[in-house]
Amino acid sequence: MTQLAIQTRDLSKHFGSKIAVRGLNLEVGRGEAFGFLGPNGAGKSTSIKMMLGLICPTGGDVRLLGHPPRESAARVRVGFLPEHFRFYDWLTAHELLMLHGRLYGLSNQELHRRVPYLLERVGLAGARQQRLRGFSKGMLQRAGLAQALLNDPEVLFLDEPTSGLDPGGRLLVRDILREQRQRGVTIFLNSHLLGEVELTCDRAAFVRNGEVLEIRTLDGSIPAGDGLTVSLRVRGLTPAMAAELEQWADSVRQEGDRWFLQGVEEEQLPELHRRLVQAGADVFELASHRPSLEDLFLRIVGREGGL
Repeated sequence: MTQLAIQTRDLSKHFGSKIAVRGLNLEVGRGEAFGFLGPNGAGKSTSIKMMLGLICPTGGDVRLLGHPPRESAARVRVGFLPEHFRFYDWLTAHELLMLHGRLYGLSNQELHRRVPYLLERVGLAGARQQRLRGFSKGMLQRAGLAQALLNDPEVLFLDEPTSGLDPGGRLLVRDILREQRQRGVTIFLNSHLLGEVELTCDRAAFVRNGEVLEIRTLDGSIPAGDGLTVSLRVRGLTPAMAAELEQWADSVRQEGDRWFLQGVEEEQLPELHRRLVQAGADVFELASHRPSLEDLFLRIVGREGGL
């Protein structure tokens, strides 16, 4: 049995003259939580649809649990919550899950076990007989998550799963994803909320213009060459010392009396403080932190590729 849940090789998709995805190469292991990050229009949703066999690639290849994604051997083991979904709004929440369960081929016994449990788990037990047309956006999102979990999937694709959810709803999603990870489920997560990805995922791919720019491990470690982000609040900084700050960091920017240095080595901090004091600057604050996922996103994708 392959140890890869998702594998793409030189995957591409063209819509006429527009290239939505180009040369996508990914390997996601079984049981891994993998983030897929990029600005709007980066080709993320198109990539997910190709991985699921919902649209045909222009070139390249996809394997899902070792199978072509359109084979039933793969599809029956996958759960999917798309970013934009449209359910039959005349159905109740209970009817929606019963319908999807039958499409999965679940037995009546399984349905009568899974449907009430999932409605309870996503906080919709009290609305089980309410028609979807009366649901709020957050309630619909919860119903969508329940249907994605209906078949006890081995691979779970989530495209903006916390869209429309309040903080309590986002916490619920995070708890459910933690439970799925404990079951050994592979999670493929596309989200604009970088904090959710940082808390949930083992690795993340940074995507722009249909290409993967970089894949990072999200274990809190600092890869060689990244360094720390340093925030300085100083007054009386001479032009010469301000110019010297460029020697301590990969990038420097100023906002009023606060300076931000990116890529400072930790062992340099004491000497940096000494040099500032020796230069006659008044140091009110010197704080450092490891690069956040937002820092990495801005550095890799760039500010022009904002979320």
